[in-house]
Amino acid sequence: MSTLLEKISDLNDLVLQGKAMEAFERYYHEDVVMQENETKPTVGKAANRKREEEFFAAITEFRGAKPLKVAVGESVTMVEWHYDYTHKDWGTRTYTQISVQEWRNGQIVLEKFYYGV
Repeated sequence: MSTLLEKISDLNDLVLQGKAMEAFERYYHEDVVMQENETKPTVGKAANRKREEEFFAAITEFRGAKPLKVAVGESVTMVEWHYDYTHKDWGTRTYTQISVQEWRNGQIVLEKFYYGV
């Protein structure tokens, strides 16, 4: 079985290859809960899949993403990302985001994103 470092590294590599939805299907649990800052969490893989697809469909120009730091603990990973893109509703976005993932049985069951607005 792969270590969490191997899993989060593969997930990050898939995102960098433009395969974020493939990473989502591979590494996210059916009951995953995802939350942006302190907004209401989105519960379940189907609802989160829809949210992710809508987000990526709204990107009008993608200039780059880069994982800056990765940390691994007991059933948890954290990635500091730098993003640069244009969104059809939000305009130009260049920012750093921290993603914290809680894992169970090799899949992400909870992910929370922290970033400034």
